[in-house]
Amino acid sequence: MKDGAPLVLNFDDACGLVEGATVLPLQAWQEAVRFGCPLSTFRTLRRELDAAMPERHGPVLMGSGDFHHLSWPLIERQRLRGPFRVVVFDNHPDNMRYLFGIHCGSWVRRVAALPFVSHVHVIGITSGDVGWGHSWENYLRPLAGGKLSYWCMNVDVGWARLLGLAGAVRSFDGPDALMRAVLPMLEASSEPTYVSIDKDVFSPEVARTNWDQGVLAEAHLAQALDALAGRVIGSDITGEVSLYQYRSWWKRWLSAADGQEAPSAGRLAQWQAQQHALNARLIDRLSAASPR
Repeated sequence: MKDGAPLVLNFDDACGLVEGATVLPLQAWQEAVRFGCPLSTFRTLRRELDAAMPERHGPVLMGSGDFHHLSWPLIERQRLRGPFRVVVFDNHPDNMRYLFGIHCGSWVRRVAALPFVSHVHVIGITSGDVGWGHSWENYLRPLAGGKLSYWCMNVDVGWARLLGLAGAVRSFDGPDALMRAVLPMLEASSEPTYVSIDKDVFSPEVARTNWDQGVLAEAHLAQALDALAGRVIGSDITGEVSLYQYRSWWKRWLSAADGQEAPSAGRLAQWQAQQHALNARLIDRLSAASPR
């Protein structure tokens, strides 16, 4: 396998055929870890991944955004390359309170606590998760401790100003204004960077997901990766669309509460074809931004 070959963690068969990729069959784990799981279950999966994953690889694809918490162990595998920063493109902060272990909306706090991660930037948030109504659900310690920043658009984050967190939680009027602030920040540091992309950060015209979506265009992400040229030491892509019926009642309830949309079979095929084409372009851009 080539060092830069993509790696697919195949939990849900959503990624399709990825040219040149190494594929790890992990479908047996889908019920246990999709959306969320106890930390004991997660540790068992991490041990299996550590044994099965190649030492060197290119961008990692992990399927549905319901698996975004797998970014945590992928980032931990880069510990010897630290200190480095983590840049997450996501429509949600993924820094929300969760009482049952780890889930796709709570993993950022864990990454921000890693000693070899200098800072986590979550870019592209338009979700109400960072508005007044859900402000209390955000973990404040990494924001107050200088380890985490939210880069938001079109959402009122006045609660952060009241708590003295204005420097950590910023909101802009649209993607162009956001990128005018983000690009100088990305360019200013020469430190290595891990990039995690949840495609729900994009406008639906770019790629349809089954989560509420942001407003970024593909060109905005391309600008950001150009600003990181030569410094992307690791990366992952999530946000595929896949249909799954949980056996667990509480996961069915939590998934429904998050408002995930289940497309028809015909629409699913269209969305996945669009996603697969975008994945190929993202893989090329991430690989081009990696050190030579």
